[in-house]
Parts: sequence; C-alpha cells; structure tokens
Amino acid sequence: MDHSGRAALVTGGTGRVGRAIAVRLEADGFRVKAAGRRDGDLARAAGARELVDTAVAELGRLDVVVHAAAEGFAPQPVEEVTEEDWDTALGATAKGAFFVAQAAAPRLRAAGDGVIVLVEDVASYEPWPLFAPHSAAKAAEAMLTRVLARALAPEIRVCGVAPGTVTRDGDAGWEERRAAETLLGRVGSPEDVAEAVAYLVHARYVTGTTLVVDGGRLLQRDRPSK
Repeated sequence: MDHSGRAALVTGGTGRVGRAIAVRLEADGFRVKAAGRRDGDLARAAGARELVDTAVAELGRLDVVVHAAAEGFAPQPVEEVTEEDWDTALGATAKGAFFVAQAAAPRLRAAGDGVIVLVEDVASYEPWPLFAPHSAAKAAEAMLTRVLARALAPEIRVCGVAPGTVTRDGDAGWEERRAAETLLGRVGSPEDVAEAVAYLVHARYVTGTTLVVDGGRLLQRDRPSK
C-alpha cells in the first residue's frame, strides 16, 4: 500500500523493537522520525510537546504515532524497590504514552485518519514479582490504549501491541528457556512486533484493542514453575 507523503513518529525508535518498527513503516512508504532519549524527556509534558513539534517540523505533517519508549525494566525484589524506580518506570512508559498522545492529537486530527499505537507488554497481564514497577507501568499503558481510543474517536484510532519475549543477543540459554514458555516453541523477533504494528496502522476498522504478539505465552499456563 502506497503511503507516499504520510509521516510517522516512533518514540523509542532507536531501540531494538523501535528500530524494527521504523524500518517497517519506511518500507510501507512512510517518512519516519525515529526518536530516542536524546530527543527529549517524555516523562514531562513539555518534553513530549517539543518532540512532536520537532517531528512535524522535520516531516511536515503527522499521521501515525507509535509509542515504543519505555524505562525501568530491571529485576528487583519488592523489598528493594525505591520511589526513584517507580518514577523511572512510570515516566517514559505511562506518562510518556499519555503526553505524546496529548501533544500529537491536534496534528493527527489535522492530517485525517490518524493512528496511535502503544507498544505495551505481556507484563500488563502477568504478575512478575521481580518487575513490579514495570508491570504496573505497562498495565497503566494498556488502560491508556482504551481510554485514549474513547477520548480521541472518531478522528483518531488508538491501538496497542503487547509483545511477549523478543530475541536478544548473547544468551542462547535464556532464549531456549523463554521459548519453552510459548505455545509456538520460539521467542519473537522485533520484526514480529513491527508486523503487528503495521497491521494496526492499516486496519481502519480497529480501535481500542490490543494485539498480543507472544507466541501463545499467555495461554501456556501449565508450564513448570521455575
């Protein structure tokens, strides 16, 4: 499908998943601003507004926003979690999702047929004791998918993608263990997530829902406890 002239902002666009999303959207004909940490503090409303303004200045318009930015994914026992850990996790992940959407909404309305895709996490639906702030922040982001879909309809669609385990470099044993937790017997790739995002960008009758991309992890409830 030719999207010549259409423009997309991908926050977290310099990370593994964000880069894959940016590449996929470019392949679909979008002009893309792939933003990283150096482009602003998305935990602040002012930082989100500045990033959106910069993207519009560079691209000329804004049709799609993908929020893949997140912070605070670090294992910690509940007893060791600090206020700073909570601020970090909620910042770019949940507050960033809201403030970027808030700043981008007028631009997306002006362009017509605007789309926001929030990159959530299966941690939204699974209690991970060593990742309390991260899980809570992602659960908040999942709720924002639904809240924003209602608030911004009908001019703007808002959807979510919830990845499961995605490949990482340098730990074959880790990947084998995580693959056993899925129905498909493998971990995902950044490109798998990007494919889901691309589908939602094009799916004009879909809003307010989350596409889980986890190889069946959430259904694999009978695996042995570790």
